[in-house]
Order: sequence, then structure tokens, then C-alpha cells
Amino acid sequence: MNEEKSLKERTAKGLVWGGFSNGAMQVLEGLFGLILMIKLFPEDYGKVAALKIFTDLASTLQESGFISALCNKKKPTHEEYNAVFWFNILVSATLFIILWFCAPLIADFYHDPELIYLARFLFLCFLLSGIGTVQRAYLFGHLMVKETSICNICGVLISGIICVIMAWNEYAYWGLVTKQVCFVAIVQILAWRFSSWRPSLHINLKPAWQMFGFGSKLMLTNVFNILNKEAFSVLLNYKFNNHVAGIYTQARKWDDMASNTINGMVNGVAQPTLAQVNEDIGRYRNVFRKMMRFTCFITFPAMFGLAIIAQDFIMIVGKEKWAECGTMLALLCLHGAVVPITTLYSNLTISRGKSGVNMACTIGQCLVVWAGLILLYPKGLTSMVIYFIALNVLWLGIWQWWAKRLVGLRWRETLKDILPFLVFTLLVHSFTWWATNGISIMWLRMIIRIIMAATLYASIMWISGAKIMRESIQYLAPHLLPRGGGNTHKSYESNKSHESHETYKTQ
Repeated sequence: MNEEKSLKERTAKGLVWGGFSNGAMQVLEGLFGLILMIKLFPEDYGKVAALKIFTDLASTLQESGFISALCNKKKPTHEEYNAVFWFNILVSATLFIILWFCAPLIADFYHDPELIYLARFLFLCFLLSGIGTVQRAYLFGHLMVKETSICNICGVLISGIICVIMAWNEYAYWGLVTKQVCFVAIVQILAWRFSSWRPSLHINLKPAWQMFGFGSKLMLTNVFNILNKEAFSVLLNYKFNNHVAGIYTQARKWDDMASNTINGMVNGVAQPTLAQVNEDIGRYRNVFRKMMRFTCFITFPAMFGLAIIAQDFIMIVGKEKWAECGTMLALLCLHGAVVPITTLYSNLTISRGKSGVNMACTIGQCLVVWAGLILLYPKGLTSMVIYFIALNVLWLGIWQWWAKRLVGLRWRETLKDILPFLVFTLLVHSFTWWATNGISIMWLRMIIRIIMAATLYASIMWISGAKIMRESIQYLAPHLLPRGGGNTHKSYESNKSHESHETYKTQ
């Protein structure tokens, strides 16, 4: 019981700090983004987006899945940490040299000579990242979410200020690239500050190779995740132009900022927490389902709320030059609503030691995404985005099929966890849209929609006795509620250590 209580407290603390970190990061990114939208144009974002796939792929190859591999070990040794550290240094240096000489080929592919020097500077990101991979793995594996939060928030704040200064001094897209390099550098420096582990000069790469079987599958999975995510950036810059790519990139940025607030909060504790309850399937399912309910409780109202204010928000901030971005953002919010759920399923497969399943699901989805986008690009950006969203929603069915096989999570249990929050959210936001549609002043309409949707959703959750809402309030403000409020929701709990003795318990 003490171990269970300790795990619960550390998970709750991780969720709170993860939520604060991601929330603070997204607020800062949002503030800097608002300022930059005034000064920059879609073409600036499109030019930088053309290079993102290369830096992301290189960073994934450099990290090689070792953060998750180390986390999955109960007590990683100094030799294992040390082997991963020197392996990452070697790979980072090799990739940097290769991509330095490939920069002219990248520029030729996009027919843009300016990308040569821009790419070479941006490639410093993964070279710097390699120095701190093990330090970040140490913080991640020890659930040091507070320290990780400080690293990320400082990185966003300092790099954002530098970017804004450069943009105001007419450096345009160079400011955006400098922001990325500075962020990576700051995070690595602070990770070294908070981590107590230090490398030694006794180099033995054998432990790294032993973990590479597990880590390589995660690496390949992340490669296809990036190919999936950056498909639009490549195709739009290659087949269309920087303007169209910039419109999509800006819409996707705001969508990602919103969904990543929840996604990062859950992802920061999901895998370490699930890995610690692996030996008890009943407890494992109970923990996973509670994470699923919390994810849906937060994600659906946040993302659908952003969708109903997207057009007003973009027009108020970016004016006419960003007008096309509003509709695109509203559509992408549907994608953002399923991203944290997909991440939770992904963590389930990894924590169960089935990185191959995670890899297969990701590769399959990526191949279907690229095939569809290549066929649909003649029909325009909107058709491509609708296809992308529909596929991501339908692919949840495949993840759920694997969850049933791996931990016995039944479909009706998952639907019971997801549908109430989805239905309530759709009702609240549809009514809010209809009730405020006649307001002609954009800023007033946007504010009223936010207040109305938030009030209605919170009220319905409270009246219906949503347990996850009451638990959240009890943790954040324990003096407001007595223990044990709310009894209309059921959760799957394990009363014994064996799966056959699990029962439903009214909470």
C-alpha cells in the first residue's frame, strides 16, 4: 500500500508539474508567436519548415531510443549510462558532418539556394542535443518532472526573446532558426545542472549495443513518426510554395501547442508509471484507464474550444495576411484532440516491452498517410488535411486492438472512458457556437465563446459527478472538497493481484 501510495503521489506530482511545464511553455510560445505573426510572413515559416524534417530525423537517429530504453530498466548502471553517452557523441558528430555536406543537395531539392547556410546552422541542434541525451534520460527515468520543466521553460523563454529581437531587426527566418538552436543548447546545459550523473573516460560501448535492440525499434518508430508529421512540410514546399507551406505550418503550430500541453503532461509520466505496475495486469489496466479518462477530460474541451475560436483568433492577431490559416487551424484541432490518446496507447505498448508493436503501428500509419497525401495533393491542401485527420481518428481502432491483446483492455471499457467526455464536449461547443454566432465583434465573440464553453463544460462535469474532475480538484485544492465525493462514474479496479479476481467497483 505504501508503494502504491508513493507511486500515485509521484504520478500526480508529475502530472501537475508536467501540466504546469507544458502550459507555461505553450503560453510563452503563444506570446512569442503572436508577436512574430505581426512581423513575419507565411513565406518565412515555410522556408524554415522545409528543413525541419532533416533536423528531426537526425535528432532521432542520434538519440536512438536510448531514453526510453534506459527508462525501461529498473536500475540502469553507470556503465549503461556511460555507454549511451559516448555512443550519442559519436553518432551526433557523424550525422552533423554528413548533413553539412548534404546541405547543397537539400537546397537543390527545394530549388532554394538560401537553404544551404540556413540548414548548416540549424543542424547544430542535434549536435548539441547529443551532449545531453543521457542527462535528459536520467531526469526522465527518475520522474524528475520539476527539473525537466525548469529546463524547458527557461529554454523557451530565452530562445523566444532572442528570436523576437532578431525578427524586429529584419533577420526574419534567421531568427526562427536561431531560436531552435538556442532552445536546444539551453535545455542541455540545464539538464547537466540538474542531473547528478557524470560520464567517465572509461569507454565501453557494449552495454549500448545490448540496449540497441529495444532502442532501435523506438528509433525507427520515431523516424516514421517524423515522416508522418512532416509529410505536409515536404510536399507543400516541393509541390506548392513557401506561402502555402507557411499557412499550414502556422496552423499546425497553434494546434500542436494546444495538444502538446496535454500530450506532454501525460507523456512525461505515462511510461515510467506504467512500467512500475507491469507485473500486476489488473492494476496496470486501472492506471491506464484513469490516465485515459484524465486525457479525454482535458483534451476534448481544450481542442474543440480552440476550433470554435480559431478563425476569430487568427484574424485578430494576424490580420488579412494570415486569413487562410483560421480555417486550417479549426480543422487541425480535430487531429490535436486524438494526439494525446495515440501517445497514451503508444506508451502502453512500450511499457509492456512491445516496441515492435509500437513500431509496426507507426510505420503502417505513416505509409498510408504518405500514399494518401501524394494521391490527393492535386485536389489542394484542404482535401489533404481532411484525409489526414480522418486517418488519425480511425487508426485509434488499431491501437485499441493491440491494447486488448496486450493487457486485455476491452472495447466497451475504452468507449466508457472516452465517449462521455466526447459527447458532453460536442454538445457544449455546438451550443456555444450556435448561441454566439450572431455577435459581429470578433474579439467579443471569441471571449464569450471561451467563457461560455468553459462554464457549461465544468458545470456538466460537476453535476454528472465526474470522478476525474473531483479527484483533480481534491489534489490541487484539497480544502475545497471532502474526500470521496461523486459516485456516478465507475472505474476498473483490481481488488486482488490476479486478473481473474478483478471486479467493477462503484467509486
